[in-house]
Amino acid sequence: MKRILLTGLVFISVLFGSGSAVKGDNLYSENYLNNRYPLLKKPYIKLPLGSIKPKGWMRQQLEIMRDGMTGNLDVVYEKVMGKRNGWLGGDGDVWERGPYWIDGLLPLAYILEDKRLIEKVKPWIEWTLASQKADGYFGQDTDRPNEPGLQRDNAMDWWPKMVMLKVMQQYYSATGDQRVIQFLDNYFRYQLKQLPANPLDKWTFWGSQRGGDNLMIVYWLYNITGEKYLLDLGELIHKQTFNWTDIFLNQNHLSRQHSLHCVNLAQGFKEPVVYYQQSKDYKHLEAVDKAVSVMRHTIGLPTGLWSGDELLRFGNPVYGSELCTAVEMMFSLEEILEVTGNTHWADYLERIAYNVLPTQVTDTYSARQYYQQVNQVSVTRNWRDFTTPHDDTDILFGELTGYPCCTSNLHQGWPKMVQNLIYATGDNGVAALVYAPCEAKVKVGDGKTLLLREETNYPFDEAIAFHFGFEDKKVKESFFPFRFRVPAWCTQPDIRLNGEKLSLDTQPGEIVSISRNWKTGDVLNVEFPAQVDISYWYDGGAVVERGPLLYALKMNEKWVKKNIEKEYVAKYGSWYFEVTSDSPWNYAFMKKNLQKESLPAGFIVEKKALKDGVYPWNVDNAPLQIRTKANRIPSWTLYRGSAGPIPFNTQQGKDYTDTEETIELIPYGCTTLRIAQFPVR
Repeated sequence: MKRILLTGLVFISVLFGSGSAVKGDNLYSENYLNNRYPLLKKPYIKLPLGSIKPKGWMRQQLEIMRDGMTGNLDVVYEKVMGKRNGWLGGDGDVWERGPYWIDGLLPLAYILEDKRLIEKVKPWIEWTLASQKADGYFGQDTDRPNEPGLQRDNAMDWWPKMVMLKVMQQYYSATGDQRVIQFLDNYFRYQLKQLPANPLDKWTFWGSQRGGDNLMIVYWLYNITGEKYLLDLGELIHKQTFNWTDIFLNQNHLSRQHSLHCVNLAQGFKEPVVYYQQSKDYKHLEAVDKAVSVMRHTIGLPTGLWSGDELLRFGNPVYGSELCTAVEMMFSLEEILEVTGNTHWADYLERIAYNVLPTQVTDTYSARQYYQQVNQVSVTRNWRDFTTPHDDTDILFGELTGYPCCTSNLHQGWPKMVQNLIYATGDNGVAALVYAPCEAKVKVGDGKTLLLREETNYPFDEAIAFHFGFEDKKVKESFFPFRFRVPAWCTQPDIRLNGEKLSLDTQPGEIVSISRNWKTGDVLNVEFPAQVDISYWYDGGAVVERGPLLYALKMNEKWVKKNIEKEYVAKYGSWYFEVTSDSPWNYAFMKKNLQKESLPAGFIVEKKALKDGVYPWNVDNAPLQIRTKANRIPSWTLYRGSAGPIPFNTQQGKDYTDTEETIELIPYGCTTLRIAQFPVR
């Protein structure tokens, strides 16, 4: 660790992403609740729900969710989310889908301070609180006969209650309602008594695969109450949870197909790190690091996810990736980042959020896609090579196409990311580790409330301005550390404090910490210059990257709304969008153009201003464009609706045209149809 003393009371330190902040037993926080002994102290602490407000394009994103499916799912998906839902006391769906929706709707409602949405959330909270029995059990307890489109059995399953535990924790964070504390205490005492005889996998295997969600809330309550039985419960839940640590360290699940369910991997990914807070055994951190390393060369996709449609596949760019996988992996990464402080988890989070999430839901949040393909050149109802094809509706954009779990679960993605844009630190400071336009209220130093405004168009622009002020206008300054992350893709950031350039020897993946008397009106400007880079994936296919964004071939998109056959309406909804194109897509890059010294001249970046109120995540409004050269492969054609099989890297003669064409690449998240992984010739 380097410490540089500048003028006055200013200390600047550069912390490596994998450094001592991980262990941090000596960290403390008087302003926010950190882990209670003997749990490991966290370097970063989430702020109360509602403390961070999105601005710019991010606020627009949440407002679109409010006006689209997220804010109106009780109408759009009335059969499940309406008054018959078992989590409202009805005789309808009693399993995961209702809690899934509220797990995203609740943070959206309180972040936007939207009274209409808050009123929609309240009945779910009140019924859940009122459902608790004397022994601590809550929720429905009666299985009912099958009814098409509803999940009316396994009412007592541990798994859907885990989702509702997250809902209740968020509700307490937003409101401070003390009933939640007693409610959770009653339930966890019930769990401690019941789990030995009725383990997490008694009703379904989902509970044992996803036990980390349960464990996370147990530790959260322990930090508030200090009840020792919660640590015993934590050990019990960990032992009954699928052994993700062993899977990652010692087994071969991540290097063979069909071994795991795609979403279970995303949800289970955080469990070793959640438990690390109690175990303090470094192998639990090594496990997730090894998992990422193995996936990179087996099942991994350039988006940060993996092929899983629904079972794991090798990383072929025409295999599917489920929407639930994206939002659950985002949540896992957010939890891991808070506990470890390692910056590569923030890079990973941005990679998924800024590439996968925008492209898998329509601009109006009226429809979503169950599976997406990295190379996706036609969204039609064709037979595709998916392990779980759902009558070939998986790739269509609809309300229920594919499978309805994603309709219910997609909503947590953006709101929970907003909750992780700004953290309190264990030493009464503040940190920005994930970037997007926002403003936050944070207690700092000796308890003063900082007003921090982050002005940026990130990820479309790499310049960020942090503005400092205080809620109490009488307060003019306060001493505390401010930390921010240097992304792994940035070799030399430009850092200026009140216009004065700071000369720091930073490295990619470091955290820069500035401790000083921060004054009202201070502005910290940071810019992370981004360069075009090429990464290589399945079969040596080439992917164009720049900063946190992947780039994909820009294609014309023709959207047509169609009706589902009557016999399938109950399962997949009454309509869907198909998307086709008249654009050529069968391009390959020439290897000579991908050499590092050739990239600046061969890949020309063009930027345009991000206009207020204009949705950026589509073909028409993409704020960034890269022009480059490519050659067509005439034999690479459609096969059952997808880009047909082809060697992405081959030594078998010439299969491409001599004509070099100029093509346009735009951010992956702005595309619906695309080639993002190119053959190399």
